[in-house]
Amino acid sequence: MILVTGASGFVGSALIERLVAEGMPVRAAVRAPATAAVLRAKYPQADVVVVGEIGPATAWRDALVSVDSVVHLASRVHVMRETEPDPLRAFRSVNTEGSIALARAAAAGVKRFIYLSTVKVIGERTEDEPFSDASIPYPTDPYAISKQEAEAALFRIESETGMGVTVLRPPLVYGAGVRGNFLRLLAWVHAGYPVPLGAIRNQRSLLYLGNLVDAIATLLARPAAPGRAYLLRDGADVSTPDLIRRLATQMDVPVRLLPIPAWGLHLAGRITGRAEAVRRLTDSLVIDDARFRRETGWIPRYTVDQGLRETVDWYLATRRA
Repeated sequence: MILVTGASGFVGSALIERLVAEGMPVRAAVRAPATAAVLRAKYPQADVVVVGEIGPATAWRDALVSVDSVVHLASRVHVMRETEPDPLRAFRSVNTEGSIALARAAAAGVKRFIYLSTVKVIGERTEDEPFSDASIPYPTDPYAISKQEAEAALFRIESETGMGVTVLRPPLVYGAGVRGNFLRLLAWVHAGYPVPLGAIRNQRSLLYLGNLVDAIATLLARPAAPGRAYLLRDGADVSTPDLIRRLATQMDVPVRLLPIPAWGLHLAGRITGRAEAVRRLTDSLVIDDARFRRETGWIPRYTVDQGLRETVDWYLATRRA
């Protein structure tokens, strides 16, 4: 039995769909009864359990009965407009302490624990060299700090108990159901607004949702490789202007890229309070995922253009609904 936490989320729902389609015994853990009812109706083959809010006091015993593999996806995600008076404490409660509580409960019988982290535990940008599995963690915001602390704690639990722990550190994940900056970019390109990013010469590693799900399924189908923290990405990196051109092509809309210099964009970001969003669009963040491919034999099932096509199809369908 495979326990998937965060089963109703962006990644979790896609993973549940994949595992159910392959006839895998799946238990989907969700926070609320209403969400559980929706999942039971959609995936009657899955065993759906309600565990409540994720944190240090979450009761996992019933959810872990007969489970031999855990895929821990549930987390407090990056918040654009934070309202918590102590954001780091809020992130730690869910992402660090919640993960520790689950891992300690799971260690009694679970053989494999797969944890979805983020490339942000290493850093926000690359310059001359890509991030690799040898890169030293350097988290810079509360979300990334909480994830890095969870990684370290999980590896300690592995050394104490023998439960195999594998950590995945993806870059930005896109696909059907995407939210945040990528959704805003889709809307901006579709509307035909001028985009002031024509002068940007960066490179970004991305990961299509279907490729992430396939990578997790690959890990579940192979003997455990404990003690690993893997980076992974689509097969090709793109610049922000190239990404916009590809999206516009998929949407069959004209491309309107204005060549505004990076310094001007950063100044505008500081003035408008969107400095972080501007950095993500203008900085480079490149990943070397050679070790994951070498050690697992995994290659991306979908190309960047295939992933963007599916994402655009979903976006356009939501616009017509």
